[in-house]
Amino acid sequence: MLIRAIAGRARINIAAFNVAVDRNAGLERCACRREAIAQCARERCSVMLRSGDPIKLPVLGNGQDRLVTFFAAIAIVTVIYLGRDVFVPIAVAILLSFVLAPVIMVLRRIRIPRTASVVAVVLVTFLGLMALGGVLALQVTDLVAELPQYRMNMRDKIKSLKEAAGGSGTFERTMDLVQDLSREIDGAEAGPGLAGGAEGRPVLVEVRQPPAGTLETLSAVVGPLLHPLATFGIVFIFVLFILLQREDLRNRFVRLAGAHDLQRTTAALDDAGSRLSRFFLAQVALNAAFGVVIGLGLWAIGVPSPFLWGLAAAVLRFVPYIGAAIAAALPIGLALAVDPGWTMVLSTAALFLVVEPVVGHVIEPLLYGRSTGLSPVAVIAAATFWTWLWGPVGLLLSTPLTLCLVVLGRHVESLEFLDVALGDKPPLSASELLYQRLLAGDPLEAAAAAEEHLKQNSFADYSDGVALPALRLAQRDAARGVLDEARQTRLKETLAELLDDLPDEAGEADAAQSPGAAAPHVLVVAARSPLDEAAALLFAHRLRQSGTPCETRPRSGLGRPVGEEVSLLVLSYLSPATPAHRRYTIRRLKRDAPGRRVIVADWGTQDGQPERLEGEDAAVASIAAAAAAVEAQPAPSTSSAVAPLRAGAA
Repeated sequence: MLIRAIAGRARINIAAFNVAVDRNAGLERCACRREAIAQCARERCSVMLRSGDPIKLPVLGNGQDRLVTFFAAIAIVTVIYLGRDVFVPIAVAILLSFVLAPVIMVLRRIRIPRTASVVAVVLVTFLGLMALGGVLALQVTDLVAELPQYRMNMRDKIKSLKEAAGGSGTFERTMDLVQDLSREIDGAEAGPGLAGGAEGRPVLVEVRQPPAGTLETLSAVVGPLLHPLATFGIVFIFVLFILLQREDLRNRFVRLAGAHDLQRTTAALDDAGSRLSRFFLAQVALNAAFGVVIGLGLWAIGVPSPFLWGLAAAVLRFVPYIGAAIAAALPIGLALAVDPGWTMVLSTAALFLVVEPVVGHVIEPLLYGRSTGLSPVAVIAAATFWTWLWGPVGLLLSTPLTLCLVVLGRHVESLEFLDVALGDKPPLSASELLYQRLLAGDPLEAAAAAEEHLKQNSFADYSDGVALPALRLAQRDAARGVLDEARQTRLKETLAELLDDLPDEAGEADAAQSPGAAAPHVLVVAARSPLDEAAALLFAHRLRQSGTPCETRPRSGLGRPVGEEVSLLVLSYLSPATPAHRRYTIRRLKRDAPGRRVIVADWGTQDGQPERLEGEDAAVASIAAAAAAVEAQPAPSTSSAVAPLRAGAA
């Protein structure tokens, strides 16, 4: 029994040992398998990197991508709003660096070292700003001290306004009503607090604070100045280091923007930097000159604190559209209070009404172009957005910051939407706009755009450069199956209305022809679709503009008789002009109108000329080439006129 027990225990131990061995072997095999898979992946990645093949990563769908972009934009705006105490000085420093960079470049050209030129320019700039701030504070203090002296003048002005409004008329009754309501409201609010304590109501108690000590007084005076001084110091430091490290920052931006194409990135960065620097420097100089002129004019008129109002005019003119109006309202209001009469008020208003249009409409276009590169709607939207984000400072910086975004969108492909949304360039080309208006069935706007184009170009240029590309866009959509026949017909009818609204130049063309010249009578036939007929209408209008008699027919008109006055047939193709269809249509035309010459116009061909098939006298692809082919045909002869035949005649 003892031997059996020992043998059984030995068998159990051996079995457990075998299981443990098998388990360890399985773990080793799993580890070896994982190591082999990892080694294979490393080798595959190494081979792909050496070969230059792109590594494919999971790509988000369009909806997910847009959602991520939307939340990223919200996150960026939130960070800019919450961090405005940091981002505002940085933005001001970047804009100041653009303004001061040309001045530093001038100093560098006269062999002044970089560090010395940067430190000198920055110190002079900030010392000048501090001096302006000090003078501004003195002007504000003097103005506040003088305001009580003008109270009597304001009362006299209000009295004169009342008399002008009719004495006890509507104006006076309205003012009395407002005063009565104000007294009632004040009495209702003050009643409970003034009641006696005998009735159990609370008694009005006045709490007096002990006199403030020296430390508290100093804290109350210095406290409001700490934030502006800290912002001023941050701007000073950032401007100094941005200008000192300008090349290093430029190289880092080039690396981030795209080091694989250094030529393009460098050219774009240099162009953007130079444009922004010139624009900002010109705008600062122009607004400063505007402020000087306004200050001198107000000093000559006699308005108090003219330096204050000149500086305010220079600063507020950075605000688009409404800045000059606000700058004019402040001194006009002061002149209203100072002068007993109306001479000073009218002179101040006349000063702004003369200087602002001259600067805005004469000097600005000569100095830095007709436009800032921003659309008017974008300027207003940007002013609203940056004011909401950063307050009054954002209002002043709205146009420069938005202009920086537009320039960035013009040179960085992934940010092109900024240029499209905020820039002043037309978002659609002339042909795309025409196609869009034709789809909308709006011939009036299309005709207005065409007339604007025809002021500087001929109808021949318009037909080949605008109208025909628009019809090609329509044919591309028709080939994709997104433009049905009903909409094609509507587009053709809208184009016909547009052509009827355009000015007629046929008289000039007839005068330019030789007296004895005889133009051929042309019949333009649409090959297949309504778009072919639209192209036929366009070409026929082009021929009529040059004085050539012409008529058009739809596809269904192939079987109708051809008049004997017709000496030339033009087959209009905007749809695919296959050789089989062209041969079939040519045979029908030759049968219906024997002896006539036939020109095939394949308007869909954009590169080169289409191949001329048997039975065709010419094959063209543009309006100009088709008009030249018509003019190259021999003049019709009355003796060789051919009698009209009907379809199917032998």
